[in-house]
Amino acid sequence: MSVPDKSIDPRLLASAEAEFLDKGFIKAELKTICENAGITTGAVYKRYKGKEDLFCAVVDDIAEQLDLFLKKRSGLDFSGLSDKEIYDSWQMTYDSMLPLFSLLYQHRDTFTLLIDKAAGTRYENFNHEYVTKMSYAYEQFYAEAKKRGLAKAEVSREEFHVLISSFWTCVCEPIIHDMSWEQIEEHCRIVCRFFNWQEVIMLKKGDENFV
Repeated sequence: MSVPDKSIDPRLLASAEAEFLDKGFIKAELKTICENAGITTGAVYKRYKGKEDLFCAVVDDIAEQLDLFLKKRSGLDFSGLSDKEIYDSWQMTYDSMLPLFSLLYQHRDTFTLLIDKAAGTRYENFNHEYVTKMSYAYEQFYAEAKKRGLAKAEVSREEFHVLISSFWTCVCEPIIHDMSWEQIEEHCRIVCRFFNWQEVIMLKKGDENFV
């Protein structure tokens, strides 16, 4: 009985990641991926349906982690939150933002593939779809703040989408442009100052027992 070569999968994924980063999904060649991994195309098709399936195997993990990151901050039961907690949730702080930048920095290559090299795959609209999900989460917090009389500005769904698109671009660009971790830390501080969400929705504090 032959023993499966367990070294193939990590070599294949590493070679695929490098080829996709260099050429993007559309121009990447499965032949080159196999040659650089020292395997046959037959070994690929035993594991994946084709080039797109292989690409998805490379980026699935970071896509799932980003979805989980957003889910943890969405779908909250607002009835259990005080006015102060609603108010504070709109304050973007270095400590609350840094974990996201850290996640993307640790997965910078696969994240770059996901948002910049995925044309032609099922992930090609990931950016737009993620912004839409994020906008929806912000809209829920905004609706609650309005209901409690804390938010005074009228902000439309379209406006939220535009603002969140701008915010997401600010999150992505340092990774795409290969900024150092020290640069990203400073960028995080700047982003927190730049996106003053409390001013955007004209948020005010609640009653005298707020603080």
